[in-house]
Amino acid sequence: MEILFIIDRLELKYFEFNNLVTNFWIIKEMLKNRKTVYITTLDRLGVCGGKGFCHCFKSFEKDGNIFYDKSSVTRNIEEFRLVMFRQDPPVDMDYINSTYVFDFVDRSKTLVINEPSAVRDFNEKLHAIKFSHLMPEHIVTSSKYDIMEFLAEHEEIVLKPLNRCFGAGVMTLKRGDKNTAVIINSMTNNGGTLVMVQKYLEKAKFGDKRVLFLGDKVLPYCVQKLPSNDDFKFNDHCDSNIVKAELSDEEFENFTPVAKELDRLGIPLVGLDVIDGKIIEINVTSPCYFIKENNFHHGCSLEKDITNFILNRVENRLLANV
Repeated sequence: MEILFIIDRLELKYFEFNNLVTNFWIIKEMLKNRKTVYITTLDRLGVCGGKGFCHCFKSFEKDGNIFYDKSSVTRNIEEFRLVMFRQDPPVDMDYINSTYVFDFVDRSKTLVINEPSAVRDFNEKLHAIKFSHLMPEHIVTSSKYDIMEFLAEHEEIVLKPLNRCFGAGVMTLKRGDKNTAVIINSMTNNGGTLVMVQKYLEKAKFGDKRVLFLGDKVLPYCVQKLPSNDDFKFNDHCDSNIVKAELSDEEFENFTPVAKELDRLGIPLVGLDVIDGKIIEINVTSPCYFIKENNFHHGCSLEKDITNFILNRVENRLLANV
């Protein structure tokens, strides 16, 4: 079986020895399963003769690490049985254009995870509102008046750009702050750009929990991402900021229907960011499974679970098409 991973350009630059990255672990496990794995990036995708193609590199394992042949080859995407679409956000026009390439890939020949059109249609911050009963109080608006009114009601709020990532541009605001007007104007580009506004949750000071989905199942493994010393949110991927967490029975019950719905939409690999049982964001582009940390804290082999799930999806697709 030949498999194509679409990874982030920064991941390609630091491909070897990068065990903080979910793709590193899955690719390594695929190679252990004797699959042939190629890698590429969104700027190496294209369409020719009505078919999607890519310039890609063959990966290989050596001495417990993964590497790739620096000589690229050109392949029709439909030649791959499976494509792992795992380019990092932000979901800018380059990202969106890369999803269009897959409109020219025959799904009866190639399974794509997560489905690019579904990822394109699902904003990680805004579409969490599909499950608004599991979110903190929130509004999406570009209006300074709306935000001021929301702030007056809740006293402390969080403002988030809709299309940035890794916590970039996320700010907190307390009622009475002398910089209120300038912060709102900056976040909304003077009323021209929509932002997500959420009530600040007191337990945010303890960080947020990463809850993981595989298909329609909620995994039992999770970690808590602690705020960095100089910030109110997690923004430093290091061992000291990632600790063991447990999934409560209530969270498992609440999030299982979320997993089922996202899987139905074509988004089986998902990571929720959760504070005090509330969903603050749904990561669908290239969710980090914190495999190194979950394996350490929970004594599991999460990369094997993920790989087995993916390969079973491919096998089931093949059987369905027989």
